[in-house]
Amino acid sequence: MASPCWERFYPPGITADFVPARETLSAFFIELVERHGDQIAIDFNDHQISYRQLGALAARLADGLKQRGIGPGDTVALYLPNSPFHPAFFFAVLLAGARVTHLSPLDAVRELAFKCRDSEARLLVALDEPPFADMALRLLGEGAVARLVLCDEAIAFSEQSTPTARSVGPANVECACDLMANTADTLVAAPVAADDVAVLQYTGGTTGEPKAAMLTHGNLTSATRIYQAWFSNDINSGPHAVVLAVLPLFHIMALVSILLRRFADGARLVLLRRFEVTKVLTLISRKRITGFAGVPTMWIAIANHPGVENHDLSSLQRISSGGAPLAVETHERIRSLTGHALRGGWGMTETCAAGTNLPVNMPPGKEGSVGLPLPGIMIDIVDPDQPQRTLAPGDIGEIRISGPNICTSYWRRPAETKASRRGDALLTGDLARMDEDGFIYIVERKKDLIVSSGYNVYPLAIENALLEHPAIAEAVVIGVKDAYRGEAAKAFVVLHPGKAPFSLDELRLFLSDRLGRHEMPQALVFRSDLPKTSVGKYSRKMLRDQDAANGME
Repeated sequence: MASPCWERFYPPGITADFVPARETLSAFFIELVERHGDQIAIDFNDHQISYRQLGALAARLADGLKQRGIGPGDTVALYLPNSPFHPAFFFAVLLAGARVTHLSPLDAVRELAFKCRDSEARLLVALDEPPFADMALRLLGEGAVARLVLCDEAIAFSEQSTPTARSVGPANVECACDLMANTADTLVAAPVAADDVAVLQYTGGTTGEPKAAMLTHGNLTSATRIYQAWFSNDINSGPHAVVLAVLPLFHIMALVSILLRRFADGARLVLLRRFEVTKVLTLISRKRITGFAGVPTMWIAIANHPGVENHDLSSLQRISSGGAPLAVETHERIRSLTGHALRGGWGMTETCAAGTNLPVNMPPGKEGSVGLPLPGIMIDIVDPDQPQRTLAPGDIGEIRISGPNICTSYWRRPAETKASRRGDALLTGDLARMDEDGFIYIVERKKDLIVSSGYNVYPLAIENALLEHPAIAEAVVIGVKDAYRGEAAKAFVVLHPGKAPFSLDELRLFLSDRLGRHEMPQALVFRSDLPKTSVGKYSRKMLRDQDAANGME
């Protein structure tokens, strides 16, 4: 079989037919603890934990879970921010043979309760501080879960070899030190297979109830090894890398491309609970950060931060952005500050984050691309109405993807599973085009498509054009009802500091050689900020809800 056209842009020694080993995450973790030993795995608030210490912590937690009857077939819900307890409990649950489901601190109580019940979580693990503990106790009180473990971060750095139990309240509530009392720190994995479910990862829930992708051990380890292969020749790969982890580990992108991939390399993760621009800039300088992945809002904050030039960013070797387009001005500003171009790619929950990525040797003329299919992954563009028909280069259609990292099912959603599958391939719902070299350009999500006067209008294309305006820092476009056109584009923008507002007619004049008449926004709203998801991506769903609520006032 001939190699795909995009293979010639791959790093040396990497081929498109790469086949990652099928592993369990528990065996994966035990091996990396043994291999990296006393190297620092986590730096959190200047406390450092080695791989060996992390392994011992996870082993004790796993032993405690098993003593409480948690094992194969069970689900444990993690309600944790970027804390050492996240990786410790993540691997502990897997060592016990159970599966993980992640909860977001931005979720409302109804959605948290739904995820706990839908995933059949037997145990909830939460940080022992507001708002996590308060919400966890409420979920317990409402019967969404039967047991709760609260985590005091000081325990993660305890010098005690055998933590002493202490009472924190009702019998069905205990602290992490209770869980670790009278346990062994020997890494032992319960028997599981690569095809067993490791994580029930809920998708964004932008329409209707959220659904959980059933990610197997093999899916997640395959995605990790695919990333490792792709970055094997990258200057910022390997045990010398110091990576700032501010993207939330409960999100699939950070879980796989930062936590799992970087742990596999033996790198050091500098964990940060939340993005604060001054703290991020200080950490990059003080900790000599070599790698940092963010979302557009983070890079905009850095680019616009007063005095950013006074911070030493010279240690950075690789930076990336994803989730939404960035203004050209912001791209160039970050390049001038760091000496590096922002890289990125495309992926989704169902692909364990791995899908495409931009190669180091980017040929000219590929601006706006999300990159090439990663090694071991096959992508083509198909007709959304006839997904068995592959489209020609340049035609817009739906991304169809297959590979060992692709989940095969949604948890308890047989109809949605059937609708999203074509053989061993996943229909992603993302509209895109692929050029003659295999570079992919995302056009839109199918559900966000605007049909205006019978024409397909893509919000992302309008957003990209808006971001070329020198006054616009952020932009989101949604479709709204229009008596004449059926639907029309409505633009919401945030201006750069110090820039003055302008009229809709002035904006249309600027866009006149960038967009077609059918694509022109019919309404313009200036805002101080735009709604975002837990990972910092712009949320059209939240914006539509806010706009509808404002229209009813």
